[in-house]
Amino acid sequence: MRDLAPDIVRQRLLIEGYYRVDVDRPAVERYLTGVAAHLGLRTYGSAVIHAPGGAGKEDNQGFDAFIPLIDSGISLYVWSRKRFFATVLFTCKRFDVTEAVTYTREFFQASQVEHQSF
Repeated sequence: MRDLAPDIVRQRLLIEGYYRVDVDRPAVERYLTGVAAHLGLRTYGSAVIHAPGGAGKEDNQGFDAFIPLIDSGISLYVWSRKRFFATVLFTCKRFDVTEAVTYTREFFQASQVEHQSF
């Protein structure tokens, strides 16, 4: 992918995995605020968390969440039935990918994790 704006600092990371912890609304909020703090990324608002609760396919039920950062934001998607998550960190400030993956793996007690920077 060609960098269309080389003068704008952007770092993007997708982390996906299967989790072994109980994930509810408070856990989603703890993850978003926790990973931001762990990486030294500053939030400027509360996490916005949606749970469609019966709208759409049963297999897709879970959480869609976002927390705004001074330097962009973090999104989290959780499929409760499949015990699967995907999170996207998009920042205009550099962060340590290894630390982000390690924090996420430990928080979710993930049995399998894959990640990709882009």
